[in-house]
Amino acid sequence: MNSSTIKLTNRMLRIKKNAEKEASSSQHNMLLPIHFLLACLKEKEGVLGEIVLKCTIDGASLRNRANEFSLKSDKQVTSHHLFNVPITKDVVTVLEQATSYMQNYNQVYLNEGHLLKALIKTNMLEEFVSEEDMKLILKLGTTSRDMVTHLENYNFPKVNSNNIRRVNRDDQNKLIQFVESHFSQEWSDTINSAFLSTTPSVYVAFDNKGDLVGFAAFDVYQNKKCYFGPMGVAKSNRVKGIGYSLLHHCLKDMHDIGYEYAIIGGAGPIEFYERACHAVVIPATTI
Repeated sequence: MNSSTIKLTNRMLRIKKNAEKEASSSQHNMLLPIHFLLACLKEKEGVLGEIVLKCTIDGASLRNRANEFSLKSDKQVTSHHLFNVPITKDVVTVLEQATSYMQNYNQVYLNEGHLLKALIKTNMLEEFVSEEDMKLILKLGTTSRDMVTHLENYNFPKVNSNNIRRVNRDDQNKLIQFVESHFSQEWSDTINSAFLSTTPSVYVAFDNKGDLVGFAAFDVYQNKKCYFGPMGVAKSNRVKGIGYSLLHHCLKDMHDIGYEYAIIGGAGPIEFYERACHAVVIPATTI
């Protein structure tokens, strides 16, 4: 793991800071993996807020057990440039696993979903959390979730429209190859089906050389109306605002059609949509 290149979402930055506070107030003044979970439980929004409501985990009891655990365990302590307190080798293991998940999902920011999955899959929570609650955390916090944003009175921002436009028929082959190469066959099939319409509801983005670097679509997944997605930007062109612009081109069209809400299907980078268009996670009804 090249930890010097890790980018953290804003929520992850808060989690890191609160985990450090938990470590600093603990009896051994060292950061354990369980301090990450305690920090996650302080987040009251998004999927973490849902986890707090639906799990039976009590923060105070968990903190006491963490202190007892640190007293009886012989943990190797090290330093890490991301943290302002000593950390255990177990924390390094969790970070490495979380980063691996991030890379496998072809994402560029480490988020709370990667962290929670790593905490559970490396067995760092077995001493503290019931099997039922761990299953709940995996279900709620580590999978893609549907989100919704209200369009009726949406205040659309000014976005960069340079090199972004709606697709035409000549784009089909190039776009299908791009999606298949950078994302998945499933997404490629979905975008291909959009061209069955006389006016495909797909936007594409190009770089200054004219190369295709991103796309976004709506009303194309299983022909579902009011449904945004899929959207993807080539990894080398992320963090440039391209996805934000593509998203808002689609949402503006959906608003103009008359949709009051947009469903964002299977959102992976949940915090992106929370910040970009005030989307909220649709609560899980069954676990």
